[in-house]
Amino acid sequence: MKIGDLEIYLLSDGVAKTDAGGPFGLVPKSYYESYIKSDNQNRIAMALTCMLIFSEGKTILVDTGLGAKLSAKENEFWGLERPNGGLVRQLASKDIQPQDIDIVVNTHLHADHCGGNTIQSGDTIKATFPNATYMVQRMEWAQASHPNSRTRGTYFEKNFATLVASGQMKLLHGDTEVTKEVKCVMTPGHTRGHQSLVLQSRDWKAIFLADLASYSVHMQRTSWTASYDVYPLQTIETKQKWQRWVLSNDALMFFQHDPQIQIARLRKKDGRLIIRPE
Repeated sequence: MKIGDLEIYLLSDGVAKTDAGGPFGLVPKSYYESYIKSDNQNRIAMALTCMLIFSEGKTILVDTGLGAKLSAKENEFWGLERPNGGLVRQLASKDIQPQDIDIVVNTHLHADHCGGNTIQSGDTIKATFPNATYMVQRMEWAQASHPNSRTRGTYFEKNFATLVASGQMKLLHGDTEVTKEVKCVMTPGHTRGHQSLVLQSRDWKAIFLADLASYSVHMQRTSWTASYDVYPLQTIETKQKWQRWVLSNDALMFFQHDPQIQIARLRKKDGRLIIRPE
């Protein structure tokens, strides 16, 4: 997708399977199954979508999926399938090598969003993208570095600690301009330091929502929050804010985990919000 001088591609680190109780929390199965079907183990497909952006001479990668450090047991746990290879192979299909990436933006530090930040070589953990500056909110890093009983199953230091220690990871303080066309914006709720990406080229605007709205229906139905959301009431408030922004700017929305609808617009019809796939 090319809009003016901004160029965007969606890349996949694969498709995992997750218990539907994660993304849909207290939503009854009879409701969410009108949007996505679960298997006989109550699992649904969860896309691991990353975004590649070319802007102002910079090659920018948004999130890195689960990466290549998973053990056989972890691969089985995730039900991970990569028929077209993982993220690095997807980048290669665009003639991009790991050393070509200038900036990696992590929306947050849950394992399925930053596992590909690093690779393991023997006993050494090193950056997958050796020349990149990694960006994450300082608040997110602080919470990831001190996980509690609820979050220790998704925050793993091997995905970010080496980068912080080396100075390769830049810790942000709130909304931050990456380029004139790409901006990190705070979207708290899923975690306190969760951020999304606003993209703009001339009059065209879009938002990469990450886990503010993992599946498209989450942006349509404000009260539908994930059981993973640490602050679900804040998620609702944040979604309402960005629903207004999307509608007023006729902005595109990019959904990171939805295997069926990756890009859509939000519309009002008969007083209700609806998702219109693009």
